[in-house]
Amino acid sequence: MDWSELFGLSLNPWELIVRGSALYWFLFLIFRVLMPRNIGSVTVADVLLLVLVADASQNAMTGDYRTVSDGFVLIGTLLGWNSLLDALTFYSPTMRRLLEPPPLLLIRRGEVLHRNLRREFIAFEELKAQLREHGIDDIGQVKAAYMESNGEFSVVRMDGGEVDTPPKSAKDRI
Repeated sequence: MDWSELFGLSLNPWELIVRGSALYWFLFLIFRVLMPRNIGSVTVADVLLLVLVADASQNAMTGDYRTVSDGFVLIGTLLGWNSLLDALTFYSPTMRRLLEPPPLLLIRRGEVLHRNLRREFIAFEELKAQLREHGIDDIGQVKAAYMESNGEFSVVRMDGGEVDTPPKSAKDRI
């Protein structure tokens, strides 16, 4: 076993520090300043963007690109496409229907729509747990329950009363 091959550095450590720092601050500015977003609104497109940005960043940090600027351009391109799609879905109802799934009805007037549960691989127990998080212990109390496009559940009570909204994070529970 060649220990120097296993633990040796392929790039100058200062180059790695500069590349890593430049990418960190570039991504920090983009995600904290230019693209602030509520964590509850993360969509499939956002997850895809994060995976692609992570891959592009890794290549820019480790030197697979010749310059850090190559990484900046690629990441900027990915963020540009994501922003364009976000704007299109915001301004165009047609694009919103094409690019975002509609809410899926899971309960109608106290009746569970098992076909829709199967379609999204939601176990009946998981549905009941979601209802309990909304303060409902009897399915008969539910006028309608939906799985929204961001994966969260929304519930409308049969009597029109308030439905408890589960906290988004541990910080909100305090």
